[in-house]
Amino acid sequence: MSIQRIEQLIESAAKRGVDCVAVMPGANMIYLTGLPFHLMERATVAFFPVDGKPAFVLPALEATKPASGPVALDWRLFPWSDEQGPEGAFVAASQALGLSSQTVAVEELIMRVRELRLIEATAPGVRFADAGPLLANLRMCKDADEIAKMKQAVAIAEVALEVTLGKVRVGMTEREVANDLVLAMLGQGAENLPFEPIVLAGPRSALPHGAPSGRRVDPGDVLLFDFGVSVGGYASDITRTFVVGQAHSADKELRRAYDVVKRANEAGRLAARPGVEIQAVDRAARKVIVEAGYGPYFTHRTGHGLGLEGHEPPFACEGDTTLLEPGMTYTVEPGVYLPGRWGVRIEDDMVITQDGCESLTTFDRELRGIGA
Repeated sequence: MSIQRIEQLIESAAKRGVDCVAVMPGANMIYLTGLPFHLMERATVAFFPVDGKPAFVLPALEATKPASGPVALDWRLFPWSDEQGPEGAFVAASQALGLSSQTVAVEELIMRVRELRLIEATAPGVRFADAGPLLANLRMCKDADEIAKMKQAVAIAEVALEVTLGKVRVGMTEREVANDLVLAMLGQGAENLPFEPIVLAGPRSALPHGAPSGRRVDPGDVLLFDFGVSVGGYASDITRTFVVGQAHSADKELRRAYDVVKRANEAGRLAARPGVEIQAVDRAARKVIVEAGYGPYFTHRTGHGLGLEGHEPPFACEGDTTLLEPGMTYTVEPGVYLPGRWGVRIEDDMVITQDGCESLTTFDRELRGIGA
């Protein structure tokens, strides 16, 4: 965290005619200030005006936290107690910042109706803009420290997967396997989990975002893992697909589809380099799957940005023309899903380098039998 990040935000906001940026608890607040506030029932908003000192409307019980953060900011604090409610604090902050009739950029995917209404009610004539592009442009290119944390998160996840695979047995439930995976990740040093791990067996593996259930693992099942860990706030996100039993005895079409997905994953990884639009990654991976006849069964984008959040810009999909730059991190995760039968996905975490790209993930991509 550094003052420079906030200065860059303010400079970008001013160029876009924004008077103030309002940030909620979450990844953007951590990125700018290093302050890990929880998004809860108590209204909490940090304001970064183009002119003047930043302001913080926050619960009284959290009033000492800004001073203890890693970024030394001269905050104007507007604490409120449960007895008082937040309205008075928002009135005072809006007046101090002069928000009436100004343009305030808010995080459209994160700002809640509660806080938005409080700003509207206390700043007559206020106009809202989307802060998403401003903040995304700051966060997309990671520095060496951020990438080092992501590499560590990948390493922990890959060791945890290997440990878990050694424990998989026929008759276990998806939930039991997922619990073993969580314990392995924490045991290897994960500080947090960026999302609940996905462990799906048999026909349920055809659910791209299914949740582990009480379904038991049977011989011959596909077993799909999609999971990650966080280190220093930065996430890994990995998917690998296995067969319960001997890989060579797997269904012929499954083996064919797996090979198609593996080639699509490779094509997506090889398509990336500085100056290329990220949609080219999607096009390269999708072309392999479409030409193999599985186009209708690849139902999602090829990848997404990765960092403080499990999903963040840029997105490897048709229409995202973001030019890849050194330091950008994202996933490549093509898949084929045959409803009622099985699903296959192979996901890797990538970083753009000065002259190409590097896969942060190194876990074997060959079809592997487990639990035999």
